[in-house]
Amino acid sequence: MTRLILPDTDRVLSRQTGWTRAHWEGLADHLLDSLVPYFSPGSALIALPGRPSRSGTASDQLEGFARSFMLAAFRIAGVQGKGCEALIERYARGVANGANPEHPESWLRLTPRSQQMVEAAAIAVALHETREWIWERLDDRAQQHVAEWLGGFIGSTTHDNNWRLFQVVSEQFLASVGAPFSQEDIDGGLDRIEDWYVGDGWYSDGDGQAFDNYIGWAMHLYPGLWARMAAATPGAEYEDRLQVYRERLSLFLEDAVHLVGNDGAPIYQGRSLTYRMAAAAPYWMGALLDATPLSPGQTRRLCSGIARHFVQHGVPDERGLLTLGWYDTFLPTTQAYSGPGSPYWASKGFVGLILPPEHPVWADAEETIPLDEADQVRAMPAPGWIVHASRHAQVVQLVNHGSDKQPLAEPSGVEPEGDAHYNRLAYANHAGPELSDSAPRIDSLISLVAPDGRSSTRGRIRRIGVSGRTASSWHQAWLGSEGPWRIEAASVVHGGWEIRCALVDGPDGALVRSGGFAVAGASLPAATTSEVAASARNDDGLLSAIVGLHGYDEAGIHRGLGANAFGVHSATPYLTAPHRGTPLVLVSAVVLTRDALRPEALAEGIDVAVTGTAVRITLPGGGSEVVTLGG
Repeated sequence: MTRLILPDTDRVLSRQTGWTRAHWEGLADHLLDSLVPYFSPGSALIALPGRPSRSGTASDQLEGFARSFMLAAFRIAGVQGKGCEALIERYARGVANGANPEHPESWLRLTPRSQQMVEAAAIAVALHETREWIWERLDDRAQQHVAEWLGGFIGSTTHDNNWRLFQVVSEQFLASVGAPFSQEDIDGGLDRIEDWYVGDGWYSDGDGQAFDNYIGWAMHLYPGLWARMAAATPGAEYEDRLQVYRERLSLFLEDAVHLVGNDGAPIYQGRSLTYRMAAAAPYWMGALLDATPLSPGQTRRLCSGIARHFVQHGVPDERGLLTLGWYDTFLPTTQAYSGPGSPYWASKGFVGLILPPEHPVWADAEETIPLDEADQVRAMPAPGWIVHASRHAQVVQLVNHGSDKQPLAEPSGVEPEGDAHYNRLAYANHAGPELSDSAPRIDSLISLVAPDGRSSTRGRIRRIGVSGRTASSWHQAWLGSEGPWRIEAASVVHGGWEIRCALVDGPDGALVRSGGFAVAGASLPAATTSEVAASARNDDGLLSAIVGLHGYDEAGIHRGLGANAFGVHSATPYLTAPHRGTPLVLVSAVVLTRDALRPEALAEGIDVAVTGTAVRITLPGGGSEVVTLGG
């Protein structure tokens, strides 16, 4: 085992992070070198330790090769192959053997909606970016085998989401090397993502309200990579689409700059979070396509912050491997499609290495991002979010009234239970949802709780509005087959807090429970409760509190073990109120901070007056907000 050794920090070129291109190259080399013991004899497969995916070990081993090949390609391309001879030889050999149907290590053929379609796109991108050093060194027979293998995309069917772009880039690569392809497939995939564009630079990942990191590392990444391939294809028409993609990416980055803390910690929300550094991909792509509102120094400051954050939290592990989890191995972070090679889509976050060392994104001094200068609040109507962040606490919070990843069609009957990575009212960059199948869903939810312990969850989110510091939505609550009851929530963001107003319908005898953030760590979080508030502080000094401002009459703490990506011990503060069968107005303050805050002070400093379903909130320091529920 070799320890990750990076260069000394450079506080002249990179005042905030200390990282330079040499750090990125050192991390990439360490990740790639650490994979060598796991390569198959013919270098076409990588058999990594860890839980297999639902697709099986043959697919998982292809995945390990393909995703690490993308990282190798970015590393090779950025230095024009210099000093990368061993890397070039290893992956060229693997491509030739894997694409050869007669070789013992031949890759699984592409079949409709198969996992190998995902990996084929990574290989196509890698071959394009290393065309001079790998593709052109393959003999005619090997090139033919690669073209035939990628040709499995032609006329085939993918999942109807970001997978459409896997077909697009793979067939565009085929077109660029003079192999058979279908222009109809390429145009069809690019046309399809137009249906998912919702404005302000945002796409949904497929039909519905699927907003998460995939928007940056897939919906913006692959169109840009496609354009690079199309530019290398004689006669290809791509300029008009590229201009649209550039404009949208620039708009997206105006929002996305707020989704990362000034310590580099991305918000923990959505699926496939085990890709980790892939969160840096859209910022690099903005520089690569000259499509960003960020300066080169801001771009590197953001991206280096992300990579440094994970390195500081033990990523990669002592073997040099990326494990299935967030920091450490934590399988509930993953999905059934996640295999041991899946985390190597962190490679996407290294796409900036394509840019040469003399590019301003590497050569210019780091510059501050907005959160380095002041606390931030930004409404994002397209995904239905308000993001607010504290400069000193390095905490970013996302108030969610729009992303649910539910089917597009309105459900009939009992709604499916929502996914914890999408259905919470709030997410953050240093706190994650509880992910235990056996424990009640409490954190960042307003739920009905039946006398027998059954509790409702949050599935489909029906938007009401997002504007300024206020966002609202409603959902249907079910207790088993009983329901639905309407729960409306409105969030007012102020001073790093969320004032959460709710209008809750429900059955007589039920409890209404409202949870704050779950905080976690290596040791048991310290907790306190009073009549009007509950709080928990982890061993990193992060405090989660929820304070009753109207209607709640009890407070409590739920403790978890092995249920949270941020630590083995977790705690969630919550409030409850009895339901009498008529709509109930409830108001609370939700806090996530590192300050030495006495939660009861919020109850003393915020005045709430409720008239019918109208809530007037008088805030500390003056100013007020009126929230009208049930309109």
